[in-house]
Amino acid sequence: MHDTLSPETQTATALGWIDRETDAMAAPLRPSTSFLRDPANPGRAGRIFTRDDNPTYAQAEALINRLEGGAGCLLFPSGMAAIITVFQRMAPGDHIILPKAVYSGLRDWAKQQGQPWGLEFTFLDSYDARSVANAIIPGKTKIVWVETPSNPTWTLTDIAAVAEVAHSANAMLAIDSTVSTPILTRPIEHGADIVLHSCSKYMNGHGDLIAGAAVVAPGREDVLKEMASKRNAYGAVLGSFEVWLLLRGMRTLSLRVKSSSASALKIARFLDTHPAVAQVLYPGLPDHPQHEIACHQMTGGFGGMLSFRMRGGEQSAKETASRVKVIRQAISFGSTESVIEHRVGMEGADSPTPRDLLRLSVGIENVEDLLSDLRQALDHSAPMST
Repeated sequence: MHDTLSPETQTATALGWIDRETDAMAAPLRPSTSFLRDPANPGRAGRIFTRDDNPTYAQAEALINRLEGGAGCLLFPSGMAAIITVFQRMAPGDHIILPKAVYSGLRDWAKQQGQPWGLEFTFLDSYDARSVANAIIPGKTKIVWVETPSNPTWTLTDIAAVAEVAHSANAMLAIDSTVSTPILTRPIEHGADIVLHSCSKYMNGHGDLIAGAAVVAPGREDVLKEMASKRNAYGAVLGSFEVWLLLRGMRTLSLRVKSSSASALKIARFLDTHPAVAQVLYPGLPDHPQHEIACHQMTGGFGGMLSFRMRGGEQSAKETASRVKVIRQAISFGSTESVIEHRVGMEGADSPTPRDLLRLSVGIENVEDLLSDLRQALDHSAPMST
């Protein structure tokens, strides 16, 4: 029955699973590291060790997989662990295409770890079907990596168009969909082969968990099996309590994503009219360069993430971030609390992020409180009228 239900119902009920031993509606926590064997038949199939087969994983993986419409889901101890497991399938000499505006942790890994390993990376300024097609190296390009909306400029990529280019070159399309979540975008429906999530963000949504997930598309079960083998071999497993927290957080995923999306749109419209702000980067605004793509790929909202650039430059951005009172100045995103960050300060000297840019993760507070807080912080930076 849950196949036909809405994401709101699937998340709220966690697929309606009931503990068969106790009839409990809340998911059980199974911290055991090993499982009893049958002395008369030690070679029988069944659970052996939690690293291979943790029963606490089952419900959370099933829920994420159902939301994404995949062939299977794997949980990891972090979003980076999920990402790196995708690249661990590659061999020296394999080529990967990525946008230059990509999660800084992945960009750093590619340069510091991936390249010395022998992988070849191409980072593109413009990321559309034409630029990706021009960057493909026949026979060598194995992965086309998409992050949409991309952090922290929130540029969008036409998933279907880039997937067509990737598949024509026998490459897979992997997409980091952390910002959209499956509530707003289901990349597999647009042609993605692997969907990645940092579950520390919206999936858990309470700022108290590090976790990651990878979902593979139907027809890519071989990839799922290989990634599961590498997860086990490298010990990239999530703890039972963390899985339990993740599942509990996902029960409100739809409510939180839709609330933060609605508030982010109101805040983006306000910022767009403030004299201290030079530019607002949010796909929900009609003047966003990829607004039409956002309307096509994102359903029910445009996400809770936005950035804005200050007319007064880097110093003005830093001062504005220091003046907020309700909004917290911190890293990460996707939690119940709104946080603001001068992003380039966290990304290093080679960051492509503009130095006058502030990144804002909109939480689920009352939007009028957030608007009032931003207004008082920004009014100090507004140019004087003459």
